[in-house]
Amino acid sequence: MMLSGYFKRRILLHWVSAIIILWTLMSGFYVAYSPVSTSTKQWVGSLNVSLTTLFIPLFAWRLFSELDIRGKVFSFKTCLAQAVHAIIYLTISLVLVTGILMMTTSIKMFGLLQIPQPLEDLRLTELAFKIHILSCMALAMLVALHICAVVWHESSGRGVLRRMSFRKFPNALIQ
Repeated sequence: MMLSGYFKRRILLHWVSAIIILWTLMSGFYVAYSPVSTSTKQWVGSLNVSLTTLFIPLFAWRLFSELDIRGKVFSFKTCLAQAVHAIIYLTISLVLVTGILMMTTSIKMFGLLQIPQPLEDLRLTELAFKIHILSCMALAMLVALHICAVVWHESSGRGVLRRMSFRKFPNALIQ
């Protein structure tokens, strides 16, 4: 079943992605720029590393499900929206890749799985860290732009929130 071009799976992937991205951005910036205890920084860091490591395959699934645009005709506005979304996806990819590459220890996922440290050269991990910080800042700005676009569309009478809602599907979250 498809309504207004949005499948239930696509909507679910969007909202799960949004929750993970918003949490990791807000909590990451909070512990980086606020006076918090070392234990809080470690807890947030550990949780965020675990969440984003699990998020990578979900993001890849979402990214590849977005690529099916065969046979569609786009207006200038649609092409612009697609370009902005592509920039968002590229930035998320950069955040995820540099987040892994900047690790100076092995990656522990919820204490259950351990992935070896990807890079051992300290100069490369420092470079990845710098790129990660800049890409997180860019992603935060893109998220703000995305939210502004939603507000603009809603105030213009184009119900994008309604189209991205599960309310139109009375019985199940995923089909």
